[in-house]
Amino acid sequence: MKLNLSVVPFSRYGSYFALSRLPRSEKRSEGLYLRMIRGGDEQAGVLFGITPIDPESREPLPDYRVEATPVKIRLETRTGWMEWCIPEPDCIRVRGAGIGLKLTAELSAYDYALPYQERGWELNSFSREVRILLSPLGGHFEPDVVWGGLRAKHISFEMIPGGETRSFDLSLEEYRTVPGQRDRYSYEEAEAMVSQDWEQWLARTIRTQDDWEEARTLAAYITWSCVVRADGYLSRAAMYMSKNWMTNIWSWDHCFNAMALAGTNPDLAWDQFAIFFDRQDESGVLPDFLNDKYALWNCCKPPIHGWTLKWMMENSSAVTDARLQEIYEPLGKWTTWWFRYRDDDGDGIPQYNHGNDSGWDNSTAFLTDIPVESPDLSAFLVIQMEVLATAALRLGLSEESERWSVRARELLQKLIGHFWDEKEGRFTAMRSGSHERSAGDSLLTFVPIVLGNRLPVPIREKLIADLKQPGRFLTGNGLATESTSSPYYSADGYWRGPIWAPSTMLIVEGIRGAGDEEFASELARRFCRMAAKSGMAENFDAVTGEGLRDRAFTWTSSVFLLLAGKCREEANFKMLAEKSEK
Repeated sequence: MKLNLSVVPFSRYGSYFALSRLPRSEKRSEGLYLRMIRGGDEQAGVLFGITPIDPESREPLPDYRVEATPVKIRLETRTGWMEWCIPEPDCIRVRGAGIGLKLTAELSAYDYALPYQERGWELNSFSREVRILLSPLGGHFEPDVVWGGLRAKHISFEMIPGGETRSFDLSLEEYRTVPGQRDRYSYEEAEAMVSQDWEQWLARTIRTQDDWEEARTLAAYITWSCVVRADGYLSRAAMYMSKNWMTNIWSWDHCFNAMALAGTNPDLAWDQFAIFFDRQDESGVLPDFLNDKYALWNCCKPPIHGWTLKWMMENSSAVTDARLQEIYEPLGKWTTWWFRYRDDDGDGIPQYNHGNDSGWDNSTAFLTDIPVESPDLSAFLVIQMEVLATAALRLGLSEESERWSVRARELLQKLIGHFWDEKEGRFTAMRSGSHERSAGDSLLTFVPIVLGNRLPVPIREKLIADLKQPGRFLTGNGLATESTSSPYYSADGYWRGPIWAPSTMLIVEGIRGAGDEEFASELARRFCRMAAKSGMAENFDAVTGEGLRDRAFTWTSSVFLLLAGKCREEANFKMLAEKSEK
């Protein structure tokens, strides 16, 4: 598989390093850059610009070809080549022959570089909060550092090929205080190390039908390469949403990544699910997002964690008794938080204080005013309380189990009475207190289908019929997040039109639970065909299927794998059924 570095960064499991081709901007020229994604910076996070140079004149060689695979990047010119790989999460190896390499640091306040003992040169990057040790292992290393009194005015390093082979070899190591003593190995051994890690991950990735194998490999690479190791504020290994600019984990995105890992990598799956509960506030709320440096608490995300836990309990061995014991009280606190702190009008129906709390940031459900009572929130909480009841019973807490069951049934009845408009035959979102209905026609109000057969038959049949209605949500690629006939619909309108992986997964599972397997399977196939064609984008134009925004997203990759794996199971079952009939 070949990677387009303008779309998919080159990295590896556990690493905070990433290499990307960045477009021209006011700050930098178009080209290849080595980045450090620590701190959740939504900017580029550039450490060095990468420039192949002529070893004699030291002039840039602009005409070079780049070929990137999950294992290495290779740059070629008419006179030579260089290769990059990341054998260990905190180490990069670069070798080349016939050409040189120039690394130009992108500087911020206080950055400096100086010799480090006899091991090479150290770059101290204050903005990235790391140090980089550059150790020449072959060829000639030439630093160019201009000091300015408080920080360096300029830092660059050149690797010039030498010896009979006219080659160079360079190691770059990341550390916070002092570098460790690393065993030296050849570049060939380094490449073999990363190749083995990648192939093992690919072998454990959910299988799909053969014509989606290329998309499966891309999804596997994105999920593998977007994991960063536990460090700083991250208590466990964490699968970031992307290593482009969405370099955080958000507190509902992680659920879909956990689900995709649950069957083949249950320990890592549990880490993805549980990591936010490690940082849970005393009040019970989970942070909006995490990275290695900090958490954001200004908003939160919807409580889909009970829905996720239920799915993992039914579809994997990830949820052991010990893990259920670990999560039971935190999940209960998260559930209680919504009723205690997000019910301003006291009607027993929790609210979102902002669109960001729902995950559907700019949905038309939030056009009227905030706070908003939205039926999806109550639906998630019904499921979450049911799961808490199941967990309590499994843990021998029968009285608590009954209390959660009663609360779940009561909220289900309130949800239907409060949100279902019998006259129009639809769920509605409304402003808390005044209960003024929200404008627009958002798919968000169809998310209660996740309740499946808990909903009365007429309600679930009406929801599914409306989702099948031509010219509304259903397109050749799946379900738009705003009706295509709505005046608020926008092809690239974020949650006002584009197709998203999470909304697709939630609704497909809900429709399947409501008994319409055929429609659920068709929606899954449409999404998978679109992702196989357009890549693992953050979201997609609902009509054309074009990938939009960040096109190397992990929850899209995970949902593709989940849905494509299910499609493969269904195809195999159908084939076996047909054979048995013959």
